Order: sequence, then structure tokens, then C-alpha cells
Amino acid sequence: MSERPAQQNLILILARDFASRLATAVFLVDADGTVVYYNEAAERLLGTKFVEGRGMGADDWSTRFSAADHAGTPMPLEDMPLGVAIQQRRPHHETLRIRDGEGRTRRIEVTAFPLLAHAGELVGALAIFWEAPVTSGVHPAP
Repeated sequence: MSERPAQQNLILILARDFASRLATAVFLVDADGTVVYYNEAAERLLGTKFVEGRGMGADDWSTRFSAADHAGTPMPLEDMPLGVAIQQRRPHHETLRIRDGEGRTRRIEVTAFPLLAHAGELVGALAIFWEAPVTSGVHPAP
């Protein structure tokens, strides 16, 4: 008897549909941190097409895009907004730097929140992000 592929949670399906309709960058992961979807706006900021990133685990995407804080200190997964949303099951916002798939450093703002089903069951997390404006005295990394 062959095994059926696991069905995706309805909340993740609806979140993907929501993300696909937005012009703002959205990154969606399941409860394990595996990439479920990211939209076209996210593709532009990440410099990587979704078809190349689909199924990446948290360890992969957290190092592939090499996040760093405002001082340039590498940011471990547990401190990244999506890491906080998954591991601590709470929303989190940060301004950080990433290295995109094309090798460019980008300063972005990220707000992530957990997707919780009934009885607090974690089904995934969603991050909304955008390129951070350059403010006086603060310049993007070279």
C-alpha cells in the first residue's frame, strides 16, 4: 500500500492564497520552519524564485539569506522574527540585513507572527517584510 502525501493544513492553504494576492513581500513556513510559499514581491527582495526555495528547511533559509543585525553581527535563527514566531509562538519585529540570492546586502524590516489553530496548535508562521528606508546617519552595508 502506498502512503498518501500529508495534506496541508487549511490555515496554511488560506495564508498562501492571501500572500499570493499581496504586493507586499510575504514568506510562509510550516510548524517545522519549512518553506511553504513566498510571493513574487518576496522573490524580488530575496533574489530567489519560489521554485528554487520551496521546501527549504529553517536551517537552510536562515543561513542562505544570512541575516545580521544593524551592527552586522550574524543573527541566529532563534533571534530572527520567523524563528521567534515558531519557537516562542509570539509575534516579533526586527530591522535586519540579509544577503539575497544574488549576493546583494539588503536592509529589511520584518514582522512575523505564528499561525495558531484551535487550542494553540502551531501550524506555521508568516513573515511580512519590506526594504527598510535609509535614515540619516544609517547606511546600508556595502
